[in-house]
Amino acid sequence: MKYFAILTHFLRDRSQFLEEISKEIRLEKKIIALLICSSTFFAIYGAIMGSFAGGLQILSSAIKLPALYLLTLIICLPTLYFFDIISGSKRTFPQYMALLLASMSIISVMLFGFAPITFFFRISIHDYVFFSLLNIVILAISGFIGINFFYQAMQSFTDQDAEQIKYRTSVVKGWLVLYGFVGSQLGWTLRPFFGEPSQPFELFRTLESNFYLQVLNLIRQALFPY
Repeated sequence: MKYFAILTHFLRDRSQFLEEISKEIRLEKKIIALLICSSTFFAIYGAIMGSFAGGLQILSSAIKLPALYLLTLIICLPTLYFFDIISGSKRTFPQYMALLLASMSIISVMLFGFAPITFFFRISIHDYVFFSLLNIVILAISGFIGINFFYQAMQSFTDQDAEQIKYRTSVVKGWLVLYGFVGSQLGWTLRPFFGEPSQPFELFRTLESNFYLQVLNLIRQALFPY
């Protein structure tokens, strides 16, 4: 429970939490706590997503959703770290890790908050297209909130002159776009998260098309079902 106490402290007093990260106070404990808490919430929401098909898909999605966010972090973090060093930042790798895990925790908490709504529509409307679009919207909203926190946190973590700050801001903005692209395409690679009750269980599907074309296709199916 001490891990969730750290998460609660972060959610209730973000400015103090960020100050502690800036001063490298108990970074290791923060990283472990945020990783465990966010993974737990992601797993719960993933299980609800997988409940659309039921069976093994519930377990699969409960594992794959936390893996999606963690893998995205692992893939993108080195790029941010080295680009930020080039811009003159003196922050350490664990500090960046803690900041990113904090933003992931916000996303996971938001998803956990949306979980009852998602579950309600899961049991009341059995429509694959609707359920897929609903989750995409919820994931997008939660992701935006988490990314916005990370951007604001990075803005507060600076002691550079105006020109360096401008360059660093551009780097962070560019990295956030990259993070979004990597995360969405990685999610497409790790699919299915919902599964289809009429189809046999698949751990992964054959790679085809991309995430963005699939979203457009789902929207088309929702607007023009026949």
